[in-house]
Amino acid sequence: MSNSPAYFTQVDGVFRPTPFSMSLWAPNTLSGPPVCGLLAREVERRYCTGGFVPARLTVDLHRAVPAVPLTVVSEVIRDGKRVRAVSLELRAEDAVVVRGSALLLARSNQPPGEVWRPDRDRPLPPASALARIDEAMHLFGSDGHAEGWSPKMTEHQNDTRKRKWVRNIPVVDGEPASPFCFAAMTGEQTSLVTNWGTEGIGFINTDVSITFSRMPIGVDMGIEAESHLSDDGIAAGAAVLYDEQGAFGICTTTALANERHQIRGAVIDELADTILAAGQPVTPDRAR
Repeated sequence: MSNSPAYFTQVDGVFRPTPFSMSLWAPNTLSGPPVCGLLAREVERRYCTGGFVPARLTVDLHRAVPAVPLTVVSEVIRDGKRVRAVSLELRAEDAVVVRGSALLLARSNQPPGEVWRPDRDRPLPPASALARIDEAMHLFGSDGHAEGWSPKMTEHQNDTRKRKWVRNIPVVDGEPASPFCFAAMTGEQTSLVTNWGTEGIGFINTDVSITFSRMPIGVDMGIEAESHLSDDGIAAGAAVLYDEQGAFGICTTTALANERHQIRGAVIDELADTILAAGQPVTPDRAR
């Protein structure tokens, strides 16, 4: 194992979670971003061939994923000239703990004409704020914060639009950073930015679906809430993925109320301070 942090180690197709992949929702379970990153890795390594690129990744998080050795199983459902569909499973001791799917499309030329697009530039963290996350690896942002961005979640525990700027770590130890995998892990945090209010995060997501118009430029990226709807303990949220060149993806999620185990910003800030004091980076899933 290398000295650099990663979410999993891998030997002969078996992925063993590292401490960086643990969840705050329940003990001995994995956080959502590493799970999504592992499935994205499978798509990228096996199916991004012949000019096909990922256009959608959907992950159904229908149960807590145990922190045990995992395997990934996938197969092509349809392979056409312009559309490739893939099914995905994450297994723990042969039991399916996560199901997913991916849609890959072949690149082509843009059609003629103009199409309406939202006329809005999403905020990028200033250099002074980015300099503060060399160790923390994330910034929180909200419309209700005077400076816009800061590493402390408690400073953004309000009822305004939320966003997050993320520097991820590799999915598997010893493998290079992947913009697609990092986008999948960032997109899973749609639930965080859309369900985060004055008392913290009171919904736990049961799925995430990310659609891409292009791959991100580099591995630093932001996610910003686009909408939140909720009634009777069920929430639907949408967010936008963006980088320095603008938006490149749309993320949606459904979530269930989890008021008994609501995650508040103070808990995340305390965890971040503890990890930093130990000389470790604060990875996005641990600060969630």
